[in-house]
Parts: sequence; C-alpha cells; structure tokens
Amino acid sequence: MLVLINGNPGTGKLSIGKNLSERIGGRLLDVHTVYNLSLALADHKSDEFFSTIRKIWSLADDLMAILPLQQPIIFTEALADESDWASETWRRYLRLAEARGPLYVVHLHCSLEENIRRITSPGRLSSRKPVDADYARRWHSLQRPLVGRTASKLLKLDVTNLSVETAANHIREWIGGQVSECDAEKREDG
Repeated sequence: MLVLINGNPGTGKLSIGKNLSERIGGRLLDVHTVYNLSLALADHKSDEFFSTIRKIWSLADDLMAILPLQQPIIFTEALADESDWASETWRRYLRLAEARGPLYVVHLHCSLEENIRRITSPGRLSSRKPVDADYARRWHSLQRPLVGRTASKLLKLDVTNLSVETAANHIREWIGGQVSECDAEKREDG
C-alpha cells in the first residue's frame, strides 16, 4: 500500500505523515528528505538537481522493492499538476503502485490564513522548508490542481481546523474503509 499526501507547502503534510506512519506501521519518505539532499548537491531546479532526485528515487525504489508488500509506504509532495516534472513524478507513483499495491492519494488544503500561520512557524526553517507568507499566498492565488487528482482512491481533506492527530485518523479510517471495500469485492468475485 502506498499513501501519497500532497498539498500546498505549509498544510501539515510531514506532521500528518509522521502521525499516520505511527498509526499504520508505515515507512515515511518525505519530499524534503529527497529535496534537501538534492539542494545540498545542486542548484535548485537545475538539470543536476533533477538528475540527483532521479538517482535518489532509484535508490529508494530499489530499497522499497525489498520491503514486505504489506509494509505501507507514505510519501509527501507539494506538487501541482500540469508540468513535465509533475507528470514524471506521478508516473513514478503509478509504477510503484503497480509493484506494491494500491495507491491512496490524499490532497490536503487549508484556508489561506491558516496556511500563512503554519508556513511562517519557526520550526520549518531548520528543515529547509519555505517560510515566506508570500509563498503561501502565491500557491493559493494560482489555484493549480494537485498531482493525483485523477486517482481512483482520492481523499480531499480540509485541515484548517484539524489537529495533526485528527487529520491522520481521518486518513487512517478512510484507508481502512477503502481496504474493506476491496476485500468485500474480492469475496463477491471469488
């Protein structure tokens, strides 16, 4: 099982992903784990930057292949659709899902005011995360669709007034309901 948590920067993806990982016994591969290594070795958005990301993906994909199939893997992204990079990233998730089971996509969103409050919190800076309120304003003003909007298993979750624990629990319950539906369909077909 793969869970892709996607949303604007500052919506709580990493915090929710960590909590969800603990709840379902998953492994978490946060986008900043990949990007921070790439940023340390190459200029942002340069050819070398994207090449480094692909190499990290290749290593991560090889390591995921040896994990038990029942081991959930949770990813975070802040990735809007409709770019070549977004398409390449989405194709990677689809390939991983073919090998590891279903792909559950969660789109997080929150109000602009809450997004600004979260994105400007001091704890983000040490993780090399964006901390600029204008960055949140730009993401909201563009209203670009997020990668994964065509997924068959898609949950759109407004986290404006949700705690990390409540949001993770909503996702866990949604995944559990999806798994139960699949099991019921298999029994009916069986």
